[in-house]
Amino acid sequence: MGPKGGQKGRGHRTNRPNRLLLERSPYLLQHAYNPVDWYPWCDEAFEAARRTDRPVFLSIGYATCHWCHIMAHESFEDPEIADLLNEHFVCIKVDREERPDIDAVYMQVCQMMIGTGGWPLTIVTTPDKRPFFAATYLPKDRRFGLIGLRDVLTTLASAWHERRDELLAMADQVVDALDEAAARLSSGEEVTPDVLHLAYRQISDNYDENFGGFSAAPKFPSPHAIMFLLRRWRRTGDERALRMAEHTLRAMRMGGLFDHVGFGFHRYSTDEQWLVPHFEKMLHDQALLSMAYTEAYLATGREEHSRTVREVFEYVLRDMTSPEGAFYSAEDADSEGEEGRFYLFSNSFL
Repeated sequence: MGPKGGQKGRGHRTNRPNRLLLERSPYLLQHAYNPVDWYPWCDEAFEAARRTDRPVFLSIGYATCHWCHIMAHESFEDPEIADLLNEHFVCIKVDREERPDIDAVYMQVCQMMIGTGGWPLTIVTTPDKRPFFAATYLPKDRRFGLIGLRDVLTTLASAWHERRDELLAMADQVVDALDEAAARLSSGEEVTPDVLHLAYRQISDNYDENFGGFSAAPKFPSPHAIMFLLRRWRRTGDERALRMAEHTLRAMRMGGLFDHVGFGFHRYSTDEQWLVPHFEKMLHDQALLSMAYTEAYLATGREEHSRTVREVFEYVLRDMTSPEGAFYSAEDADSEGEEGRFYLFSNSFL
């Protein structure tokens, strides 16, 4: 099932739709009136890239993604950026919820190339789909210490004609790295105690002793890490593993990451103390965090963990269940053109 809500473009819209108007994805339809000449993922797009000898600009996101909305408004609705894209690239839009297979491959590429990932996912490839550039959100012009999309496009367009051998060499390196990673996964090697100990040490080293969690801001919930710690405690009796899990679970539940009025967990905290959330809510977060709190309740018997699970289920059944019977994949962070506006109390109410 698709997302609940969604943010339509708020800037420049052309009167003429592009090819995305024929798609069913809510995310692709949000971009159907961009001045960018978008293709969906299809053979026709890559054939056009081969025929015109242009690289492919691939943008992957989803309908409730706040930074996808921002990049669309700043860049994909901007006529100057659209002209650069249309002149020098063949442009493809992908909904990660419709094509998780494509998203998984290029997210792995992004993590390999820049050490991190996220959405919107911005990839540039050869006409035969081999990537040589990866980024996530990019502002239109340099800001927040990030290079601007305008500069990226002009630099890559120039390099495609003047230093193509360098780009192709980079693409070959990325493909080789993907092949090596796939070979390791398919080798069937057992998970040894040494591997488990290394994972525990890395989680422990990243643990925030003051506020819980396993990173600096922005701080995402890490239900997989919490469940790993709970299972380590159950297997070995390691009290530190249990303390790290419990501390993090309590901090998330008592902070702004949890919606104390409507229930459910927001996507991440913008600060290290779990106070100010990014307001998007995602179905898979509710599922994984419910599993983590359930395991914590079974391990400790603490009623607060059981209550958290029941409240998450109440939220999902009330707000994320479609009349057709399936579940919505996410709730948008934005309402009335502003992030988190839905969650604010008016002065008169207070």
